[in-house]
Amino acid sequence: MKLKFGPSGLGSVKEAVKNLEAFHKLGLKACEIAFTYGVYIHDEKDAKIIGEKAKELGIELSIHAPYYVNLNSDEKEKIEASKQRILDCCRVGEILGAKVVVFHAGFFGKTREKAYGNIREQIIEMQKEISKNSWKIKLAPETMGKINVFGSVEEISQLVKETGCSFCIDFAHILARDKIVDFEKLKKLFPEEKWHCHFSGIEYGEKGEKKHIPASEKLWKELLENLQNIVKEKEIKIICEAPDPVGDAVMGMKVLEK
Repeated sequence: MKLKFGPSGLGSVKEAVKNLEAFHKLGLKACEIAFTYGVYIHDEKDAKIIGEKAKELGIELSIHAPYYVNLNSDEKEKIEASKQRILDCCRVGEILGAKVVVFHAGFFGKTREKAYGNIREQIIEMQKEISKNSWKIKLAPETMGKINVFGSVEEISQLVKETGCSFCIDFAHILARDKIVDFEKLKKLFPEEKWHCHFSGIEYGEKGEKKHIPASEKLWKELLENLQNIVKEKEIKIICEAPDPVGDAVMGMKVLEK
């Protein structure tokens, strides 16, 4: 099994190169740029410089699209705006050399069946635009932690099968939603060789996720042992979304070394 660890968040444009160099010194080989509230890398020249530095240092980049996305909205304008936000991430991500754009697909709305169909169609439409622009970057809908939000492991797996999109497995979200992480089930649902994953500690209740909390050596050990025992043939990238994403990613790396 090949494992890459990295943090969620690169910092500002001015800090990006310096931060990448710091991550490299720590031994981290991945980083997810968080466009949480919008795409903040506007200049193509900046994107090229950041992307080239990441490639030089052997750090694989990914993008997290803004949180205000709902591909199953009752309002067409909101769906179009959501698609545009994701496609803006794809455009900049392509220049950066990022592999995937992770996003929260949307809410269930009136029925789960209609939600799935609507979200699938919007992904197909965005993929047409990606293909039209000859971009290599892939869309990666994420497994979600709240039970009233689209993004169960089954739903994301079905999207992958039916659209050919990529995916993001968030272990903390799965635990919050299903109250267990069934690694054998994940192996069956996601037979792909490469997995893009998120990890952190998580506080949750009956309705699922409440908030991300720091990981611990015990949590890392449980995760890594399960991955090594069950999906050891895969290439897995783990992005840490804990409150201290860099520190927790380094912790995961050290637990693996032990």
